[in-house]
Amino acid sequence: MLPAASRRSAKAARAPFVLLVVALLASGLISLLLLNTAVNQGSFQLSKLKKETTDLTDQEQALQQEVDRDSAPGTLEQRARGLGMVPGGTPVFLGADGKVHGVPSQAGAPPNAPAPSAGR
Repeated sequence: MLPAASRRSAKAARAPFVLLVVALLASGLISLLLLNTAVNQGSFQLSKLKKETTDLTDQEQALQQEVDRDSAPGTLEQRARGLGMVPGGTPVFLGADGKVHGVPSQAGAPPNAPAPSAGR
């Protein structure tokens, strides 16, 4: 058997090793906790950005529908008539040589508009 003094010295030599192992385990656990927290934070930010992207996509689609509705031929005609515009009739083209192609004519007055005065 080993004498008592050598047993105490063996236990004393194990103490720094045990403390080292405990410190390594604790630091590993803390590192994992910090890593997990960082990953979760990134996940929350990703989910927030996905929701924001979805909201902006919905807003874009609503605006595109509004543009499509406002640029429909019937809507444009109603707005033009409301501004006093009339259909232009048959188009006339001016060629590069200065020659007029087609028969020019004055646009007709709108049905409910007063006739233009001669003093203007």
